[in-house]
Amino acid sequence: MTVEIWTAVTSLGGVAIGGGLSYLVQRTTQRTAVQIEQRKQELALAESRRAERLAMVERFVDVAAEAERCAFTRPAQWQDGDAWPTRAQDVMNRFWVAERMIRLLFPTPVHDAARAYFLLLNGAVWEGEPNGPAVRDLLEEPRLRFLDAAREALD
Repeated sequence: MTVEIWTAVTSLGGVAIGGGLSYLVQRTTQRTAVQIEQRKQELALAESRRAERLAMVERFVDVAAEAERCAFTRPAQWQDGDAWPTRAQDVMNRFWVAERMIRLLFPTPVHDAARAYFLLLNGAVWEGEPNGPAVRDLLEEPRLRFLDAAREALD
């Protein structure tokens, strides 16, 4: 009878150990699967945000190019109702919105560079060419500073 009891206890012990190990393996597998899923979601969100930022940079650059064209074609004199100030106002309004969106979507150094570029270009559009360097030359450095800061933020 002792042999039968030992056999039963050993068998029961084996079942308990096997069940415990099975539970641990399933729990570890489940945790790993949850972690993998969370990481996939984080990567998808990061990629989505990067795409949104890249689209915003493209929009900002596009509107900035239009604003530069307005600055380059600025007439010496204009009156209310002329085509140039109406077009320039529309472009500068869109440029202002794009600059504000940069503030929302990017870190402060990127917005600071965008703001400096915006203010300089806004002055060139409404006040004309400053004495000294041409508008094109004056805008080159702030434009490049913005693009460099945006590229760094996108990396």
